[in-house]
Amino acid sequence: MTLTITGLSKFYGSFQALKEVDLEIGDDEFVCLLGPSGCGKTTLLRVVAGLEGYQSGTLRFGDRDLSTIGAQDRGFGIVFQSYSLFPHLTVRQNVGYGLKIRKTAPAEIARQVEHLLKTVHLEDYADRYPWQLSGGQQQRVAIARALAVEPSLLLLDEPLSALDARVRAELRGEIRDMQRRLRVPTIMVTHDQEEALTMADRVVCMNAGRIEQIGSPEEIYSRPATRFVADFVGSSTLLTAEQAARLGVEGAAAAGSRLFALRPEDVTIRLDEQGPGRIRNVTFLGNVNRVKVGIEGLELLAETGRLPGLVEGAAAAVEILPGAGVWVQP
Repeated sequence: MTLTITGLSKFYGSFQALKEVDLEIGDDEFVCLLGPSGCGKTTLLRVVAGLEGYQSGTLRFGDRDLSTIGAQDRGFGIVFQSYSLFPHLTVRQNVGYGLKIRKTAPAEIARQVEHLLKTVHLEDYADRYPWQLSGGQQQRVAIARALAVEPSLLLLDEPLSALDARVRAELRGEIRDMQRRLRVPTIMVTHDQEEALTMADRVVCMNAGRIEQIGSPEEIYSRPATRFVADFVGSSTLLTAEQAARLGVEGAAAAGSRLFALRPEDVTIRLDEQGPGRIRNVTFLGNVNRVKVGIEGLELLAETGRLPGLVEGAAAAVEILPGAGVWVQP
């Protein structure tokens, strides 16, 4: 079934947290709501879950009008940032809790719980308690518990933000693989662009209660529509039309108030004693160096591998790759 959100607005007193949001999510899509703190992404998730009301717009799941259906009757699975496991119940009991509440037969509960524990790779931990598990394992239990009731929609509210970087990277791959196998439509809230770009079928980039852009990860990164998206997702050099013209960018004369967004990989540098550019700063990122280079009174971001002599003050030739960059709304 398709989740359809049309013209959705949400107020807290005089503050408008969501501003006429339009969004449609298909049968088995994995969609990430991406944006900074306070942009409205968690509010939108909670409205979909039925944990928050809204003042205007429509919210439908298939042919059901969700405005008349409470959270407990929507049939959605929810996983929060905090694992919210029952400390006095074992892993097996936590996963089966929702089924027990629904008065599912014990034999069926046992069958489904064993299947889910295998799905999240915790079959050997079934009789442990939450305090005996790592953070990543506890989050797997929370996900299995949400899936146990066979949700028609899975909602994830920053489920990985409390975990360390290595566990986050491992678990996001597991969540994505599991979602593809089970084909459960999923909405995940995150402020981590790497999570959104690596996990989502589509990314919904939000800012100040509005949707700035919806697209595939590649579209959001390579073809940002607005200054906010270009600046928030990845790193960019943003140039006015006049500045872009100084660098010989095609179309600068007709750009008007639009800005020219260049990704660091769009700019190449070559150390050259006669080059017009000067290295301003070098940041070592492991496999690449992020370089600020000054040219024509401007400062561009570039990326390069190891270059002997790549130090502040070195002279360099600078080139913008043909066809690189995109014009965005200011």
